[in-house]
This record gives sequence, structure tokens and C-alpha cells, in this order.
Amino acid sequence: MMENENGKFESREIISMFPTFVWQTMIKEQIYQTLNAEIVKKLNTLRQSKPEVDQDISWQSDGDLHKLPEFGELISLVKEVTKSVLAFLKVGYEGIEITGCWANMNATGSIHKIHSHPNNFLSGVYYVQTDEGSDAINFHDPRVQTGIIRPPVTELSTENTDQVVVKVKNGMFLLFPSWLQHSVDANQSPQARISVSFNIMFSPYVETMSKPLW
Repeated sequence: MMENENGKFESREIISMFPTFVWQTMIKEQIYQTLNAEIVKKLNTLRQSKPEVDQDISWQSDGDLHKLPEFGELISLVKEVTKSVLAFLKVGYEGIEITGCWANMNATGSIHKIHSHPNNFLSGVYYVQTDEGSDAINFHDPRVQTGIIRPPVTELSTENTDQVVVKVKNGMFLLFPSWLQHSVDANQSPQARISVSFNIMFSPYVETMSKPLW
């Protein structure tokens, strides 16, 4: 409800149309501490023959982590969270598939440029190792036409911004529409930021479409 400043109007309301959702789920500490330790252990094994992730360097694993038994518990949680999102959206479906799952390791100073995940319905990220200075992700306004006219604003708010910064922490899942562009600013912490990203698509589409682009 907008404020009726001068009493000339019976009512003034704001109708919100076509909202963009980002779903946040936090798992219990006793679960994520063990889970994250196992993920880091496996990633260190996968990286044994690779150079150290050093200043301004980032590394991504292959996109098939969901096929490894060491990631079984994480994938089970991914599917559980995804099903709750689809229930919220009231989407009917025969089955879901993880089309890709990969680890991201970002050293101090490294960034993740703005991008989206084509050929998927939902995308998400699970946070394994974050710290102050590496604990945020940026989501960008998908309405490209809003940039045609940009008048100065008197105060930045959720109603006039073109970017929303979401704070994250260890043990947190974020799910969002795959078309929603996102980015990560430079890691300002002394340790590497570690996360696991994934894409979700409906099973019939997976059988007939090409591999996802991301």
C-alpha cells in the first residue's frame, strides 16, 4: 500500500508482477561440517596433479561430480531441495536430472564474470568454504529494457536497483532460474572460496536436447 499523502484518493496500491525468486536453504551445522570436509578431501584428490590455485586464479572441475560416489550425499540434498522448489512453483514433472555438477575454487583476487546457464530450468550453488570477503553472490536484473532510461535515484533500494547482493555462508544452498544472470566479485579473503554448482532439467528434455551451455 502506497501512502495516501493528500487524501484525494481512496486507495493506492502496488501490484508486483512476474517476480524472480532465489531460494535459500541452510542445512544443519552437524551435517554440513562433515559433508564439506569430505568434499574438500575429494577435490584435493582430483587436483593432485594440477597447479596450486594461487592469487587471481580460479579453477573448475569437470561437470560430472554428480556421478562420483563421494558426492552422493550432496546430490541427495540437491534433489531434495529442488523438489521443494518445484512444489512451491506448482510445476508438474515426470522426473528431474542433474545435467552438470562441478566445483569452483577461487583464490584471493579471482572473480566469476556475469553469466547464466542455458538449456536448464534451475541452477544452484552449494557453499563449502567461504569467509568474510568471499561470502556474496550478485544477481542481475533480467529486465534488459530497464536500462534504456536511468534517472538518478535519491536512495538505492530493492525497488530501483539493477543488482541484488546475497550474502552466503558454509552449508547454504541457493537455487534460482537458470536464465538469471549472476556473478561473483573478487575474493577478498586470504583463503580460496569453494563452492559446488549444479544444473537441473526435466528428464524428457534431457533425453532430447543437447548438452547444457554454461
